[in-house]
Amino acid sequence: MAPTATQRLALLLLAVATPAAAMSASCAGEQFPSGRAYATCEDLPSLGAALHWTYDASVPSLSLAFVATPAAPGGWVAWGINPAAGGGMVGAQALVALAGGGGGASSSAPAIRTYNITGYAPLGKASTPIAFPATDLSADAGGGGGKVRLYATLRLEMVGTKKVVNHVWQVGSSVTRGAPDVHAMDPENLAAMGKLVLSDGAAASPPAAARGPSSSGDGRDGGDGSSSRLPSSGTRSSRTADTAGVSPPALVGLALLGFLTMVG
Repeated sequence: MAPTATQRLALLLLAVATPAAAMSASCAGEQFPSGRAYATCEDLPSLGAALHWTYDASVPSLSLAFVATPAAPGGWVAWGINPAAGGGMVGAQALVALAGGGGGASSSAPAIRTYNITGYAPLGKASTPIAFPATDLSADAGGGGGKVRLYATLRLEMVGTKKVVNHVWQVGSSVTRGAPDVHAMDPENLAAMGKLVLSDGAAASPPAAARGPSSSGDGRDGGDGSSSRLPSSGTRSSRTADTAGVSPPALVGLALLGFLTMVG
């Protein structure tokens, strides 16, 4: 039986609703508190995370918001830059937000830690100094869906005139006595690293596996970027959605025009 006009309209609306929903769910749809705005954002290729940033080459400094969902309520999220040529987690200068203030899911505001990741030993409750002076360190649990948003401004004199830096990110499921516990070793976790192009905001595909805070010293990634690349599912960046040139309302309008053409 041939589809009716109503069925054809429903199919058209469904076809345009799917990409429109994807655009609204991308990093471009993130609503930050008043006073926070960033020039560029990127949906990172693993762990459902996103990075928003503004790079000021004259300082140089990087103002950023890292957005991710802890692996479980009361867990943690982390992002950092590794100035070493090989990248990886060892050597990363990390910012960590502990959901629930580091005191469990019942607490409110996330607590912030900084860590110089020197190995795979468990991280402690106290922050350690990092190579990039950090200001405006804060976090919130806004945005819904259990997301945690980590804010910071880093001075990047150490990277000099480099336009590309190695960055890593991670999520964990629990916090013990104010310190982040070991994260999972699933493919998405191991693939959570890449290269961030500061000049134009483009983020390259992750070159190798990464590891976060871990008590295991088996050296599966070597900490030097020597391990093989793991597959990851890429997500569309905000620029891809923006350059499509068609807003969700316009897509719906085009669908209605197509419907009228078919029944006319």
